Amino acid sequence: MAADHYEVLGVDRDASPEEIKKAYRRLARELHPDVNPSAEAAERFKLVTHAYDVLSDPEQRQQYDLGPQAGPGFASAGFGGFEDIFNTFFGGTAGGRGPKSRRERGQDALLRVEVELGEVIFGAHRDLEVDTAVVCERCGGSCCEPGTHPVTCDICHGTGSIQRSVRSLLGNVMTSSPCGTCRGYGTIIATPCVTCQGQGRVRARKKIPLDIPAGVDTGLRLQLPGQGEAGPAGGPNGDLYLEIKVKHHDVFSRDGDDLLATLEVSMTDAILGTDVTFDALDGPVELELRPGTQSAEIITVKGRGITRLRGTGRGDLRIGVQVVTPTKLSRGERELIEKFAKQYRPEKPRLSQFQQGIFAKLRDRFLNL
Repeated sequence: MAADHYEVLGVDRDASPEEIKKAYRRLARELHPDVNPSAEAAERFKLVTHAYDVLSDPEQRQQYDLGPQAGPGFASAGFGGFEDIFNTFFGGTAGGRGPKSRRERGQDALLRVEVELGEVIFGAHRDLEVDTAVVCERCGGSCCEPGTHPVTCDICHGTGSIQRSVRSLLGNVMTSSPCGTCRGYGTIIATPCVTCQGQGRVRARKKIPLDIPAGVDTGLRLQLPGQGEAGPAGGPNGDLYLEIKVKHHDVFSRDGDDLLATLEVSMTDAILGTDVTFDALDGPVELELRPGTQSAEIITVKGRGITRLRGTGRGDLRIGVQVVTPTKLSRGERELIEKFAKQYRPEKPRLSQFQQGIFAKLRDRFLNL
């Protein structure tokens, strides 16, 4: 049980404010840490200071003298709130809920994580460093200096609320309000932790390992339960949400689980055909261009796209062919082309119905990604 404030100061219960002040000054000169460095004196000094804080305030002293269930009588002519009246007639009491807890759940946090398109194929691992609230190592979330603990509020006696009798049109009504001394907690942190200032948590840099699954796309959010901010007074952690952004790639684009790219080939290679080897995001790819390959043809390489996020296997790699027509020819090259044209005797250019080729659709899709 908490010590009686009057006994701590060594005064009578009807002592005047001046007598209380004199008693406090006398004990403070005797117990102050600068005068008496012993641990016992330090604890007594805290009790003396707290007792003086309560008894020197007229309102707190009155509440202390009356106790948690008593009030200032019927001096107040005000009306209680609707909730108070409702609770009175239907058996509820505001104080019945008990004191509120200092422990609260920490806030959720949102971070944006950028990944390369190549990392999306098989997934990636990251070690994230975030500035967040973590449990105070000194007090372990208790909010108190090591070796101390919260003490019961001697104004509300641990209930967290003060009840008063109020006269209303419906008769005498008991109203309840949070205790102003302990702010509704029912306890007081007499010796707050010097590291966290009585919060039970501090700001710190925290490393969080992250496995990014294969197949993620821009806008997808990943949830890491319990990796958000630590709650006050040792409360549970919130969650950490990661919003994915896939970086732009200069060569490859994405269409669902498929990868798209354009392969530029010379006119001669398109006519004669050739073998092509190029580097994809996950290694080299070999293609065989058949003779007479046309612009806008699509070559599909099965299973070389993105790993499916919710499923098995991978998408495809689709290559759109673009035949490049030379714009500058040497005299010898021009003579060879003219000789070929005379022998080949192609049809003259002619009009036909407009058609949007496959490659044009693919190109438009690139632009809209």
